[in-house]
Parts: sequence; C-alpha cells; structure tokens
Amino acid sequence: MRAPAVLSCCAQLGALDKGQEVHEYVRRTRPRPNVYLCTGIVDLYAKCGRVEVAREVFDACPEKNVFTWNALIVGLAMHGHGTVALDYFDRMLVEGFRPDGTTFLGVLIGCSHAGLVDTARRIFYEMQNNHGVPRELKHYGCMADLLGRAGLIDEAMEMISSMPMEADTYVWGGILAGCRMHGNNVEFAEVAARRLLELNPDDGGVYSAMAGIYADAGRWEDVARVRRSMDEMVGMRNVGRSSIAMELKDGIKMLS
Repeated sequence: MRAPAVLSCCAQLGALDKGQEVHEYVRRTRPRPNVYLCTGIVDLYAKCGRVEVAREVFDACPEKNVFTWNALIVGLAMHGHGTVALDYFDRMLVEGFRPDGTTFLGVLIGCSHAGLVDTARRIFYEMQNNHGVPRELKHYGCMADLLGRAGLIDEAMEMISSMPMEADTYVWGGILAGCRMHGNNVEFAEVAARRLLELNPDDGGVYSAMAGIYADAGRWEDVARVRRSMDEMVGMRNVGRSSIAMELKDGIKMLS
C-alpha cells in the first residue's frame, strides 16, 4: 500500500502513532515529498488534533493544492481554532488558490465554533455569489448550527424556508439545539421536533430536548405528555414496533 493511502487510513482511524511512523519513513526517504504525501501528513496531524504540527508540516510543504489547504483549514476548525482557520482561508485566497465546497465547510465550522456570526453570513453569501461554489446541505447545516447557537432562531428558520432542498436532521437539529440552549421559542422548537421525528422516529434525544424546553417554559402538562411518549417509544422498541406517537401542542402526531 502506498504511503498516502496509509496516511489517509491512519487519519480516519485516529491512529496517530502509526501515522507518525509513516511520516518518519517519508522524512528519511523523501527529502522533497510530493503534494500527495504532504497533504496526507497534514491531514493526519490535523484530524488527530495536533494542529501545531500540522501547521509546521503545511508551511514546509514545497507544493500545495486545494486538498492540502482543506486538510489544514478543516482540522483547525474542528478542533476549535476557528480564527486561525479563517487566517489560512484568507492566505489561501491571496496565494491564488480556488476554494471548493469543503473549504467553505471548514470555514463555516470554524465560524460556528468561534461564534463569528457576521463573518459566517458574509462567507455564506460570498461562496456562491463571489466564488461560484454552490451551497450544499452541509453548508446550510453549519449555518443552522451557528445561528441556533447565537439564539437567532428566526433568521435560521428564514434560511431554511429559502433552501433549494429539504432540510436534514443536522439542519433541524441545529434549530432544536438552539431553542434548547436559549429557551426562547417553543413554537419553532416544536416544528424542528416534528421534522426530526419524521426523519428519524426513534430519536429519543428529540423527546428529551422538548421535555427540557417545555419545562423551561413552565408548560408542565406538555412535559408530562412528552415523557409519556418517551415511555411509549421505549415500550414499542421492546416489542419491535417502529411506529411512535409524539404528543405536542396540537395533539398526537403519528410517525412511521
């Protein structure tokens, strides 16, 4: 198996020790590693949280491509270094590289973790309008997560209504999590809960979140109804049934 493939496997599995052995082998045998090896090494350290080492390797790479940049930017973003990821994104543009959907995903994740709402709005707009990169479901999911974290549920719902595709569990999950975090919109939480249960009827986390949201709002009858639905779901699982009932404000919603 070639070294880039081994590095990719180690990165995906989080097998840092084995990946470091490959890196050491490359260092001994390839004084000037090609772009594929450099990218694999950067990806290894970035995915395993060794972001400083990833940056050192990246800066020493004699050649880079968009995948090299993506490996570092996404790794930085995923491990809480959102502002640094944005710095590398700006540098990527200055050096003439064209970002792709993965680049923007990493940047938006970084904005979400760093709470950079205005920056995320700008980048979300520019990715399609300035760079010609179409927005995909995963980008909308990041924005829903970011806006939910910021308590901007109205804005997040407006974004969902304008999406050219159906929202998935990640998008609706961002809305529900935001409502749970800020406790400021029971109505939107109910919408998100219904959508999530349509997509995954066995998601017990939805029930727990709604029970907490109702409790924060002092709606104890609704809390009791949701908890009964949770008990019913457990009972149905025990007998192998897949249809569940969730009682919300407007009655019982049967989902199959």
